[in-house]
Amino acid sequence: MSGVFVVVEGSEGAGKTTLVAALADRFRADGTDPVLVREPGGTPAGEAIRALLLDPAHALDPLTELFLFLAARRELVHQVIRPALAGGRLVLADRFQLSTEAYQCGGRGVERELFRVANRAATGGLEPDLTLVLDLPPELGFQRMATSGKGLDRIEREDPAFHGRVAETFREARGPGVVHLDATRPPERVLHLAWAEVAARVPGAPGQVPH
Repeated sequence: MSGVFVVVEGSEGAGKTTLVAALADRFRADGTDPVLVREPGGTPAGEAIRALLLDPAHALDPLTELFLFLAARRELVHQVIRPALAGGRLVLADRFQLSTEAYQCGGRGVERELFRVANRAATGGLEPDLTLVLDLPPELGFQRMATSGKGLDRIEREDPAFHGRVAETFREARGPGVVHLDATRPPERVLHLAWAEVAARVPGAPGQVPH
């Protein structure tokens, strides 16, 4: 595979979707058309699973929740991400496997080795080239969401202790290609720092982004 796979991760209100959109706009301005995906979702089956997972009307067992996320991921990887990478495309993802580890393992207490084996089966061993983790205290994230007037989905409605465990798992994430960014900074500054990381991994990308 000759493409580049970039993932943006973080807890609620950290600015993932905003950053992915800003990175995509910057690449389009330079003549590169990235493939944008989100998790769960990105395929017909994945979007149907997303609706089920996020609907507050459903109470799901932690393992049921895990396998639904992985089923959506399998469809996304098989139908969209791997073909795009094989074609030399840049893929920008709003969440990927680190989110599952944070929410289902850190938050729900699912055993990590089970997650890793099942996730490997779902992805076929696909790993991001770069994972940008937006670190933000949960309380600040929920303040941002309240200010925006956004309604809360099933997972966002979990208690503060759950979201604290999720945020801690994100903060502790380490590994090849994992880069942490301080999401308490202004979005323009976060974009500037993120672009420097992405541009270093995408052949031909300009080295600077406007402030």
